[in-house]
Amino acid sequence: MGAVVVDDGPSGVKAPDGGWGWAVLFGCFVITGFSYAFPKAMSVFFKELIREFNVGYSDTAWISSILLAMLYGTGPLCSMCVNRFGCRPVMLVGGLFASSGMILASFAHNIIQVYLTAGVITGLGLALNFQPSLIMLNRYFSVRRPLANGLAAAGSPVFLCALSPLGQILQPIYGWRGGFLILGGLLLNCCVCGALMRPLDAPKKPDASKGPTEKQVKKKLLDFSVFRDRGFLIYTVAASIMVLGLFVPPVFVVSYAKDLKYEDTKSAFLLTILGLIDIFARPLCGIVAGLEWVRPRCVYLFSFAMFFNGFTDLMGSMSYNYAGLVVFCIFFGISYGMVGALQFEVLMAIVGTQKFSSAIGLVLLVEAMAVLVGPPSAGKLLDATHQYMFVFIIAGTEVVTSAVVLAVGNACCIKRPAETHVKEDAAEREKLNKQPGDTKVDSIEVEQFLKDEKNGEVVTNPETCV
Repeated sequence: MGAVVVDDGPSGVKAPDGGWGWAVLFGCFVITGFSYAFPKAMSVFFKELIREFNVGYSDTAWISSILLAMLYGTGPLCSMCVNRFGCRPVMLVGGLFASSGMILASFAHNIIQVYLTAGVITGLGLALNFQPSLIMLNRYFSVRRPLANGLAAAGSPVFLCALSPLGQILQPIYGWRGGFLILGGLLLNCCVCGALMRPLDAPKKPDASKGPTEKQVKKKLLDFSVFRDRGFLIYTVAASIMVLGLFVPPVFVVSYAKDLKYEDTKSAFLLTILGLIDIFARPLCGIVAGLEWVRPRCVYLFSFAMFFNGFTDLMGSMSYNYAGLVVFCIFFGISYGMVGALQFEVLMAIVGTQKFSSAIGLVLLVEAMAVLVGPPSAGKLLDATHQYMFVFIIAGTEVVTSAVVLAVGNACCIKRPAETHVKEDAAEREKLNKQPGDTKVDSIEVEQFLKDEKNGEVVTNPETCV
């Protein structure tokens, strides 16, 4: 985690950092927007569902929870599908699943059928699109990867600002059934994004039997060797603690404002402020993370973003008027955008392209448990205390703790004196130079690796450097 991982993906092709990669980036932007914004946009139809099926608000809230659970919890399944069939076929099937789930939900006769269709089927479809799109983005961008991740992550706030108003327009005109049907049609755009994920072609070699094709055939459906990487373990633990509190403030900030006796429209505007700030924070953070001095240390920038977010929650707990909540949403939008832009960039830097498809699936599975525990636990705390202050304090403490775990774990367990391993790392680089046909190393990243070695920052596992 102390230095940049250098690899070129399973195909052995150097990342183009442009060209068709911009089309891939656009597809990833759209998929990220649908994946993160769709569960929140569904809440627009909850009142209609409550009247239609005579259920409570908590019953309808399970729709969004199931969507998020499928998005995170099916990570290993998505990894195996990608490693077996490739990104484009998996995304095309996922787009059909996402669309058909909403279309079938429009004909539902009870809330259980909505759970199975809009929740399980659509959630699985979004999961089969989200993870492969990130994998393809990682393969098409190397030098510009931090910027690409920041721009793709901006799809989440952009689509949230678009889908929620769209749902409010559709609901009174077409009802929840017509709204679901139209949203199902929109989700067919996931298939279009999947079609954009053109695989990188491997170069022709004299002896095809020894080329990258054979390596791909032998590739595991799910590579558990990532758990031998201490950097990956530290990241997984820190990210799991983080998501316990990360999503809590956006869920409760509107209710917080209403509890302070502000009108509904004014209270809802807080999320608009947060979303607008988030839109600009993500690409700007991607630019900063791509700077020559910052990129090898992006894990510390990510740790700072987490600490900034948690500290903002702690300060937000002391907001007792609308102006205080506006200031909170501004700073939360900045820190939340930084976290969103950096979380997958840091994971890519830790495990490299070849293991990223397995690593992201395993990380999302672990995070799924925390996502399901976080907001409901905060809700129970609110029911018991009737004080939003305690909810924000707990959320902030959890996120700050995750920042400390990541920073301290990286400093103590990953960074090591360079002189102890100079011969080992020199031999590894010599091996790369002698086998240019099997492994191509980006000159900029090698130069950065040498600089980090000189400064005493060398990755723990030499295997992650190829």
